[in-house]
Amino acid sequence: MADSVFHHVVRAPEDPILGVTVAYNKDTSPNKLNLGVGAYRTEEGKPLVLSVVRQAEQSLVNDPSRVKEYLPIIGLAEFNKLSAKLICGADSPAIQENRVTTVQCLSGTGSLRVGGEFLARHYHERTIYIPQPTWGNHPKVFTLAGLSVKYYRYYDPATRGLDFQGLLEDLGSAPSGAVVLLHACAHNPTGVDPTVEQWEQIRQLMRSKQLLPFFDSAYQGFASGSLDADAQSVRMFVADGGECLVAQSYAKNMGLYGERVGALSIVCKTSDVAGKVESQLKLVIRPMYSNPPLHGASIVATILRDKDMYNEWTIELKAMADRIISMRHQLFEALKTRGTPGDWSHIIKQIGMFTFTGLNSEQVAFMRQEYHIYMTSDGRISMAGLSSRTVPHLADAIHAAVTRAS
Repeated sequence: MADSVFHHVVRAPEDPILGVTVAYNKDTSPNKLNLGVGAYRTEEGKPLVLSVVRQAEQSLVNDPSRVKEYLPIIGLAEFNKLSAKLICGADSPAIQENRVTTVQCLSGTGSLRVGGEFLARHYHERTIYIPQPTWGNHPKVFTLAGLSVKYYRYYDPATRGLDFQGLLEDLGSAPSGAVVLLHACAHNPTGVDPTVEQWEQIRQLMRSKQLLPFFDSAYQGFASGSLDADAQSVRMFVADGGECLVAQSYAKNMGLYGERVGALSIVCKTSDVAGKVESQLKLVIRPMYSNPPLHGASIVATILRDKDMYNEWTIELKAMADRIISMRHQLFEALKTRGTPGDWSHIIKQIGMFTFTGLNSEQVAFMRQEYHIYMTSDGRISMAGLSSRTVPHLADAIHAAVTRAS
């Protein structure tokens, strides 16, 4: 047999986050625990489909008038309209003045990619500043979209909190007009968010330097349990009349992970500009995937348009957020009870799906080897993967790692 024309291809390393699950699946221990991937689990450790999502799906299936025709390039119009209202606020002047253009995309990742490619083609400044650290996919998405990626300080390992001074200094020295990626809430991987007062300072600095905000909103309602509170940072920027981009995902807050439902909204100065921007977004999307999938967006639109379903969703969403907050408190108390060396209060101060534990890669490796607990090597754990049953096992492992593996 002749050599394959691809014989020179080298095996790529596993994705650092998804690779954790691959390793977990190979482990035969009955005590194994996967805290790597950011997907919600019930107290029993099972994936959750929200009742309201089942209800919405059932109504779609029972509607004989529904067909499987292609959506337009920019997706389901009603979904786009409702998504913009959800993140900007229904009473937002930007929406009332038709200054927001929204396109349906393939979840948060697709929204970031489409936004990145649009900026690379049509924005004068090709540099995007992203927080250090950030979600591992961010630098790859923006680099492949054609932007040059730089970092700004965000996390302070000493306090396991926000390096606010460093953030202000780095954005202050960024070139005028640069794009800045901001996590709307529940920063991934650290769980550290600015306060409302700090957001206001960030807004003033960015507007004074004409820096363009690009929000990644993957956890609206999932962080605090309140859709409005978790959108506050975005709404501050939208309310000042300036321009910004927002990527939204419904993976976490509606549990629609595999449906790949997201939206990109671009807030413009005028409705005329918004119309032109939309026309160019179509030219980005068409050769990329032609048009987005129908099913997930229809579920979201069904829930957002119906008052009763919407209210039920907010209740189920708060229950998920509350369970994660409860896991934080249980883990903190378990470490306190064990007298684990160090200050672990950051576990209850951080917010959202992830906790940046402060564990180093050796301690993470020790916990995998000795306790069959899987997480990314930077010490990030998914709080949503924990339960009351598994908290003691994790606390034992952290205690052992800190006292024996440090």
